[in-house]
Amino acid sequence: MRCLLVYDIESDRLRAKIADVCLDYGLKRIQLSSFFGELSRNRQEEIMQRISRTLGRNEGNVQLFPICEKDLALRRIIDRHPPEPKSLPEKS
Repeated sequence: MRCLLVYDIESDRLRAKIADVCLDYGLKRIQLSSFFGELSRNRQEEIMQRISRTLGRNEGNVQLFPICEKDLALRRIIDRHPPEPKSLPEKS
C-alpha cells in the first residue's frame, strides 16, 4: 500500500536519523520532512517501531498515512523548479 510519512522533529540530528530510516525502507523524499512510497502493513508497523526506538524519549511527531489507490488517483501535484541558469557565451 502507498504511504505518506511526515514528521516534525526539532533536533537536526534526530531528523537526519528519521530520514535515514525512511530511506532504508525505500521511501522517497517528497519534502524536507515528508516521504512517500510502498509499504506493506507489516513494514508500516516495522518502520513506526524503528522510528519510535530512534526517537526514544525525545520530542517529535511522526504520522504515517496509508493511501488507497482510489484516493491516490485523486492526487494533484504542482512541482515547479527554478529554470536552469543560462550559460554565458564563452569569450574568445
